[in-house]
Amino acid sequence: MAGRKWEPTKKGAKDLNRVARKGMTLYTINQMATNLAPYEDTQTYNAHRIDGRSWVSGEWMIGHLSISGFLAQYGTAYDTPPAGMRDIATPGRQYAAPTTQKALDRLNAEERKKAGSRR
Repeated sequence: MAGRKWEPTKKGAKDLNRVARKGMTLYTINQMATNLAPYEDTQTYNAHRIDGRSWVSGEWMIGHLSISGFLAQYGTAYDTPPAGMRDIATPGRQYAAPTTQKALDRLNAEERKKAGSRR
């Protein structure tokens, strides 16, 4: 993976605070539990935007989290999106499944068979 990365350590947080600027986007990698979501990708990434500085500590903030809290919660952060992974906010891969209309037609046909046998 090209670009810079920051580990969830004190040194990583200090370094990220030095190079951060408002509007900068950071990327983190998510590990998916495939036993709970078998059709999901095993890894996806999140994009996080730096909003501004904390008026108390002066640290850069991502939403309600400071940079050090962000790294502690999400782990390693990258400045470029990972290649070959999809953003978690985009739709996943599509798998073959019956369309809603086909499923309704099949159910209606079964209901007609039951109604015909009752007469």
